[in-house]
Order: sequence, then C-alpha cells, then structure tokens
Amino acid sequence: MLQIVIDTNVLVAAMRSRKGDSNRLLRHLGDPRWQVNISVALILEYDEVLKRQAAAGAFPTTLAEIIVDRFCAVGRENSIFFRWRPFLVDSDDEFLLELAVRCQCDYLITFDERHMAPAAKFGVSVVTPREFLRIMEP
Repeated sequence: MLQIVIDTNVLVAAMRSRKGDSNRLLRHLGDPRWQVNISVALILEYDEVLKRQAAAGAFPTTLAEIIVDRFCAVGRENSIFFRWRPFLVDSDDEFLLELAVRCQCDYLITFDERHMAPAAKFGVSVVTPREFLRIMEP
C-alpha cells in the first residue's frame, strides 16, 4: 500500500472546483491502494485554511468540516518526534516534510512541487494530484 501526504493547497483546489483532479483525488479517499497520512499539525491547518476559505464564501463551512472529518476518519495519524528544519524554502511547509519522512511516504501530493523538491532527498516523490492519479490508473 502506498503512503501519501496531501498538501492543503490540494484541498483548497478540490473545494473550489468539482471538475479538477484535486476533487477527483478527494473522492477516492479510502482507496485501498493508498493510505493518507495525517498529523495534528496537518489537520489543524486543513481546518483553519478550509474554514477561512468558507468564511470568504468559497463554499459552505459545513462542507469544510465534512472534509476535515473524513481525513480524520480515514487518515493514519502520525506523531512527529523530530524536526528537519530548516530544510525547505517555505518554513510553513516544514511540518509536511516531517510528516512525509515520519510515515516513510511514497508521495507528497501538492501544487508546490518546486518548494517541496528537497523531499526527494528523503525518498519522497513530490507530485501533483494529476500525476498521482495517473500513477494509480492501470
């Protein structure tokens, strides 16, 4: 089973468009071929960012809560006991790298491929939702 981490920017894109690859990826949460990994820091970020987007009128707040609850239900929780900081250009993304390393992640799914590229030094492939879905299709 592949281990993945999904960046918050993918969730925002999924919520803004039902037709995109990000939304398609979220509809497959719970797929037995891959395990989504979460941490307390990631869930708190998902919650904060999605509720901020909802407050701006992008989508209903209840939908944001449903998505966060779904991640909590299907995600494998990981505790982070170490820090690799500073390693990335954007220090706000460091916790994603730490989670990916902790869970021996195969893929970190993001639209920030350039900023997350150093994850490859830890054996983590950084891909977009479209690239991940192509990998998973037979």
